[in-house]
Amino acid sequence: MTSKTPFHEGERAIQQRAGESAVADRNVTLVSDTVIGGARPFIAKQFMVVLGSVDASGDVWASALFGQPGFIHTTDGRAIQIDVPEGSRDPVDPLWTNIASGRDLGMLFIELGSRRRYRVNGTVSRIDGNGIDVSIREAYPNCPKYIQRRHLRALGASEEPAQAAYGTVLRGNVTQLIQQADTLFVATHHVETGADASHRGGGAGFIQIVDEQTLRIPDYHGNSLFNTLGNLQADSRAGLYIPDFANGQSLQLTGTATVEWDQADPDRVTGGTGRFWVFHVAKWILRDAIPRAEWEYLDASPFNPPVAS
Repeated sequence: MTSKTPFHEGERAIQQRAGESAVADRNVTLVSDTVIGGARPFIAKQFMVVLGSVDASGDVWASALFGQPGFIHTTDGRAIQIDVPEGSRDPVDPLWTNIASGRDLGMLFIELGSRRRYRVNGTVSRIDGNGIDVSIREAYPNCPKYIQRRHLRALGASEEPAQAAYGTVLRGNVTQLIQQADTLFVATHHVETGADASHRGGGAGFIQIVDEQTLRIPDYHGNSLFNTLGNLQADSRAGLYIPDFANGQSLQLTGTATVEWDQADPDRVTGGTGRFWVFHVAKWILRDAIPRAEWEYLDASPFNPPVAS
């Protein structure tokens, strides 16, 4: 970061390459170092938060936590409290070994049913047997584009330990989950601005499987801040979280990602940007991650570009 811009060098480089620096400068006024008053009740009523964290080796992971409304809250807008007792934490999720006091944590609060989302990045200031406090570095709303509407009809406690599988190549049930997905979450990190968690969505099949260790994701028009791609410009390590709403599973992947520019796109699967980002898989975890959750699919985003046939 410099005194002349609120963006780090990676974000600025991507904005300039995309020709969207002026738009980014206008939209950055939405970014604050506190959660605005109107967003505080929105956060408190959520039953899901997506988190971005970094492990001891520097690999980035995306995770999701679930709880009854009120398990996440903020009183003054300067810190977020996440109440997750130690006994209810998923030992399979790398999140719980990644975070400690002073570590970066990215948070995305997303309400699929209303297509509302709010992004908060900060630093863990407390973690104990009751939960986590996160001191806020930056917070801002995101637009509702590309979110498929779903309603969570029921969320119950797990009666059995989550079953987990691990791997490094994309085969079998893993590829099937990816091919059917219309939603993913991506975590990235920057040494100065910390961890970040973001949403990506599209029609089922918008995530392309190139080979057993490579995914290709179209990059649509967004808010022009380019937080995710900007972070990747500076540090290519990234994590994905892909939920399987129908079968109550989730896929977490960690690896690296690179951006492809000015690609041929005759079917306009990028929505006209000509951009893709390619994710190279290092390892993955597949597990039962949304136990006893009953989701009702409502409709797809009207902004979704077509999916490659």
